[in-house]
Amino acid sequence: MNSKVLIFLSCLAIVVVNARPMADAEESEASSSSEESYESSEAKYSFTWAVSDDSSSNEFGHQETRDGDDTQGSYYVQLPDGRLQTVKYSVNDDSGYVAEVTYEGEAQFDSSESESDSDESD
Repeated sequence: MNSKVLIFLSCLAIVVVNARPMADAEESEASSSSEESYESSEAKYSFTWAVSDDSSSNEFGHQETRDGDDTQGSYYVQLPDGRLQTVKYSVNDDSGYVAEVTYEGEAQFDSSESESDSDESD
């Protein structure tokens, strides 16, 4: 019985050793072909997403488009003071990351919160 197990394990070891160089060669070919395709292809994509939470009046989102080295996009967020902050940006080889930040609306504060804050500080 022991000799049968020994012969079986020996055969299994031979099969594993012989199969390993072939697996290494296939991995090497696969990695070189994926590197070539990665280097030769330029990034090109576009996406948009947005969230609007009615219960908290919170809104935020993001959109971006990329074609090669040129990227353009914007994102926005509803600030706690009620204003909407928007950042428009572009990225390219010549000027790097360039952003323009704007605000819509006027800052609003809840008067009951300010009164309670001033009462606590007295």
